[in-house]
Amino acid sequence: MRVSVPRESAPGEQRVALTPEAAAKLQSGGFDVVVERGAGVLAGFPDEQYDDRSVELADHDQLLADAEAVLRVRKPAPEELTALRRGTVLIGFLEPLTDAAGVASLRSQGVIAFAMESIPRITRAQSMDALSSQATIAGYKAVILAADRSPKLFPMLMTAAGTVAPARALVLGAGVAGLQAIATARRLGAVVSAFDVRPAVAEQVESLGATFLDLGVRGEETEGGYAQELTEEQQAEQQRALEERLPSFDVVVTTAAVPGRPAPTLIPAEAVDAMRPGSVIVDLAAESGGNCELTEPGREITRAGVTIVGLTNVPSLMAADASRLYARNVTTLLEHLAPGGTLALDFDDEITAGACVTGAPEEGAT
Repeated sequence: MRVSVPRESAPGEQRVALTPEAAAKLQSGGFDVVVERGAGVLAGFPDEQYDDRSVELADHDQLLADAEAVLRVRKPAPEELTALRRGTVLIGFLEPLTDAAGVASLRSQGVIAFAMESIPRITRAQSMDALSSQATIAGYKAVILAADRSPKLFPMLMTAAGTVAPARALVLGAGVAGLQAIATARRLGAVVSAFDVRPAVAEQVESLGATFLDLGVRGEETEGGYAQELTEEQQAEQQRALEERLPSFDVVVTTAAVPGRPAPTLIPAEAVDAMRPGSVIVDLAAESGGNCELTEPGREITRAGVTIVGLTNVPSLMAADASRLYARNVTTLLEHLAPGGTLALDFDDEITAGACVTGAPEEGAT
């Protein structure tokens, strides 16, 4: 199978779908890999590293003509999509729950598309779970961003000039990103609390040395491990409880998201106004609207002395390791779909059927 890896075209995207190490591993496993020149440069992988591993490099206009599989981080641009042949396998973050038009274009082009967001959250698929690997990166980076912007030291310091109290950090949402944020803030020396509507995660929060904040709001967990969306009454109750607690924290990291839906508003504007000047909010849900009412996706703003960081695509800020983890996820999926380099799609398999968003047999694929 000939596998092509284009350079990412989405604005600000620095990751690459295959690192030199992963590309070489696929080649040794029976795949013919070709990478677009410059595809890995922004992630810290120059062309020489691919060339040193005997991975073929090509210009963009030569890349897709005979590709049987295309590996990407983000969805292809329209001009790239039209260059794909019918029956080409496409793997990447394809936004199947939010980009209906994009999925329709893939279907009309005859592409067999597998969305990394749609990998079933089952034990057998853990090594393919790119949502979790990238959330780990985002949770770590969120705390680093907060520490950089906070005027307070995170650890307690005892000096000749006196004692410096540790920063107090709150993490909202204890999924993969939230748990990594908790662990990172604890390593930096902050006193950490965390809240999640799923009481079942309290034990995980406390195992990391944080305090589980009980706001009196309870929610169910979906089959995929996400928090079920709260009712309007529950959301209002949650906001009121948070508004009372937020002024005691120096840093807040929010991670709450519902797949395919706008992010729930956890922090209303009034709660931000009640926080101390110098406080920092890092909103990891900015891409889907934000957990803070004042978040401006893609921007960093200040309101009443409070910094609100609404950067999107946070994993791309750590492109080298984010690419290494993603490359392992995507190669594992590809090897599952094409063992030994030969495509063998089994739509009775839970992983294959779950991840496929276009080109399944019922759509006329062969």
